[in-house]
Amino acid sequence: MSDTPLQVSRFALNELTTFTNTLFERCGFAPERAAAMARVLIEADLMGHATHGLALLPWYMTMIDKQQITLQGEPEVIADRGACVTWNGRRLPGAWLVCKAIDMALERAPTYGTVTVVIADGQHIGALAVYLMRATDKGMMILLASSSPSAVGVAPFGGRKALFTPDPLAAGIPTGEGDPILLDISASISTLNLARQLHDKGQDFPYAWAMDADGNPTHSTAAVVSGGGTLLPVGGIDHGHKGFGLALLVESLTQGLGGFGRADSPTGSCSSVMIQVIDPTAFAGRDAFTRQTRWMVDACHDNPPRPGIDRVRLPGERALATRREALQRGVPLGEAILAGLAPIAARLDLAMPVPRG
Repeated sequence: MSDTPLQVSRFALNELTTFTNTLFERCGFAPERAAAMARVLIEADLMGHATHGLALLPWYMTMIDKQQITLQGEPEVIADRGACVTWNGRRLPGAWLVCKAIDMALERAPTYGTVTVVIADGQHIGALAVYLMRATDKGMMILLASSSPSAVGVAPFGGRKALFTPDPLAAGIPTGEGDPILLDISASISTLNLARQLHDKGQDFPYAWAMDADGNPTHSTAAVVSGGGTLLPVGGIDHGHKGFGLALLVESLTQGLGGFGRADSPTGSCSSVMIQVIDPTAFAGRDAFTRQTRWMVDACHDNPPRPGIDRVRLPGERALATRREALQRGVPLGEAILAGLAPIAARLDLAMPVPRG
């Protein structure tokens, strides 16, 4: 199921970027941090991840008003061994923290081969997929995992009470001259953002992606948002041990390595992140790496499709195609997103961006 709105207006990328940059700057963020936040949100809309794009701005404004996002300062360095770095993010903007960490890892990767950065107690980071090309464009592989230790929404397999968040895990894999493979999956079948947005429209999930408070599978978004139910882990009601295992892995990579998480009973909104950049030249070599990854891409595309499928599609293909279309035709924003932006623009004395003709 695509999370791109069906009825949209399209906006010039530079106009939308200027609008969002200015919005964050007027909220008190330094230009570099405002630009990172704007870029991550707009990039999500470019790639068709509308639930994690500018639709989040009203929620961001609420967090800013409640002083749940730290406007100024730097992350605290907890440990730095060159190839292994841990920061306390101090609730600083998550998008800026992750971009800063990836850039540092990219700079160090040619020396160490593999560089891992863990960020404890940062702020919301958005869609993981939008960060991946920052590394793959430089021929590097990247792994990115995130969890939200102050929130819950997914029960462990066999249980009924929410304990985890969707706990996404992403990977960017260079393939040489072609598009990279952009993997962005989560430990749950759906996301809490999608559940809320569908619920606000009076809609349910298209399939039984959730579980009600009694432990029964359900299509109901109300069960997740206000009924005491939870999202189902990947694998659903019968094979959910797969998603459960993935959640345990992500929680360990993020909160465990960061040393801060659910055991500390955090409040408000916060994120824990693990970033790992891998330089193929430190292993068998970049050409050897992309020879294998390009072969796999070609083999998947050549695989005979099952009935009703045009061809095998690799992770990230649809998002990159959507992005290319949006760069040509304009960034798509649905009516509900624009309705959420309008009062924020009025409050900050900003003119709303004008749709392309």
